[in-house]
Amino acid sequence: MKALNRSTAGDLPNYPERVIQFGEGNFLRAFVDWMIQRMNQTVDFNSSVAIVQPIEQGLADLINKQDGLYHLVLEGMKDGQVVKESELIHCVTRCLNPHTQFQEYRGLFESPDVRFVVSNTTEAGIQWADGESLDMEPQHSFPGKMTALLYRRFQKYDGAADKGLIIICCELIEDNADKLKEYVLRHAANWKLEQTFIDWLENACAFCSTLVDRIVPGFPRDTVKTYQEQFGFEDNLIVVGEYYHNWVIKAPEWVAKEFPADQAGLNVSFVDEAEQRKIRDQKVRILNGSHTGTMAVAYLSGFDTVRESMENEHLGKFVRQMLAEDIVPNIPGDQDYLQQFSDKILERFYNPFIRHGWLTISLNSMSKWETRVLPSLLDAKRNTGRVPDKLAFSLAALIAFYAGQRAEEMYVCRDNQDILDLYQRVWSSYDSSPEGLHKLVETVLAYKANWKMNLNEVDGLTDAVTSRLARILEIGVFEAMKETLS
Repeated sequence: MKALNRSTAGDLPNYPERVIQFGEGNFLRAFVDWMIQRMNQTVDFNSSVAIVQPIEQGLADLINKQDGLYHLVLEGMKDGQVVKESELIHCVTRCLNPHTQFQEYRGLFESPDVRFVVSNTTEAGIQWADGESLDMEPQHSFPGKMTALLYRRFQKYDGAADKGLIIICCELIEDNADKLKEYVLRHAANWKLEQTFIDWLENACAFCSTLVDRIVPGFPRDTVKTYQEQFGFEDNLIVVGEYYHNWVIKAPEWVAKEFPADQAGLNVSFVDEAEQRKIRDQKVRILNGSHTGTMAVAYLSGFDTVRESMENEHLGKFVRQMLAEDIVPNIPGDQDYLQQFSDKILERFYNPFIRHGWLTISLNSMSKWETRVLPSLLDAKRNTGRVPDKLAFSLAALIAFYAGQRAEEMYVCRDNQDILDLYQRVWSSYDSSPEGLHKLVETVLAYKANWKMNLNEVDGLTDAVTSRLARILEIGVFEAMKETLS
C-alpha cells in the first residue's frame, strides 16, 4: 500500500500560507481545515494552513511525514437519510513544533502572506500563566505565545494596519477570543509593551469568538485498515466526523468579507454579540439540554447510548415531548425556527455511525443540569404557572442517578468532590420513609453552590420532584417515565 504524501497523491493545488492554526487535533482538521478547502474550491479563498503544535508532544512528525495530507470521512443523517462521504484534505502544508523549531515558528508569523489565526487549544489552552516573559522561546501558554508573536509582527511591519491579524478561536469556552484578548492585553501590560502596540491590537487586529458544533469521534482505530484499503493509501491521520456542522462567528462585517465561509455553501454565520448569545442559549438549551435532561432517565432505564435510547418507542417519545412541551416553547425567539432546529438536533441523535455513551455524557451532570436545563424549567414555571412535568421527572432521575446503582449494577459517578459528598450524605442517611425522601430532595435542591439559588423556593418544585422520585424508587425509572408520557 502506498504511503500518503504529495509525491504519491498526484497533482494537488498550491496556495500561500495565509492561515496559521494553533492545534493539530482531530476537531480542527475535521472542521476548520475542511471548510478552508471548501472555500478554496468555491470562493477562491486561495489559502493553505500552517499548523502550530501548541504543546511539546503532538502529531507534528506524523503530519509532516504525510505532507499535511489526510482523508476526512463524514457520516450522519441528512433529511432522514443516511449520508456518508469522504475527501482528501490537502490545504494543510506543514506542522511546526515551536519547542524544537522556534526560529521557523517565529518566522511564520513574520510572513507577509499570513492574515488569519485559528485555534483550538482545548479548554485548558486559554488560561492565564504567571511568570512568562517576552524573551521565552517559546512561552508556555497560548496567550503568552500569541502576545509575543503579535508583538514580533507589529515590530516587523512598524505597526502597519494591513499587517494585523484576524484571530478566530474555537475553544469550547464562552467568549473564547474575548478571553484570549484579555490575557494578551494583560501580558502586554506586564511586559510594559508600548501603547502603539496596544492601539495596533485594538485597531488592526480582530479577535473573533465563535460557537462550533460538529461531533468528531476522530481516528477510526477499529476500522482504519478498511478505510486505508478503500483510499489506497497508508493514511495514519484519517479523521471521522459527523455530517452536520455549524459555526457561529462573532465578527465585524469586514472580517466576514475577508473570510467568506458563509458564501461557500457551509453552515456558517457571522453575527454580533447579542445574536451570538441568543444562538448560544438556543444551542445550550436544545442540544445540550436535551442530552443532559435525558441522561439519567435513559441510563437508569437500561440504555447505554443516545441512539439506542432514541430508537426505543417510549424514551424517544419522552425526549421529543420534553423538547416540544417543556424546552422549546420557553426559549425566546422565532418558534418555527426553534422547532426546525430541534428537529435537526433529534435527527443527529439517530446517527448510526456515532456511539455516544450516556456515562460519558454524565460527567459533571449537576453543573450541566444547572446551566443547560434549569433555565428552561424556571422559564416554563414563569410562563405557565406550573412545574414542567418532563423536566421535573428529569431532575428526580438525576437525583436517583447519583445513588450510583442501576438494578444490580454499581457504577461510578464522576463529578466534583463536593457534589459526590452531598449525595453520599443524603443517600446514606435516607431511611426509606416518605418524610425521609422529602428531606433528601429538599437538601439537594437547597445546594446553592450548584444551583446558584435555593430551588425549594420555586413553588411546587420540591413536591413535584419528590413525588416522581418516589415512583422511580417504587417501580423503576422506565415504568415511571412511561407514566409521564401524555
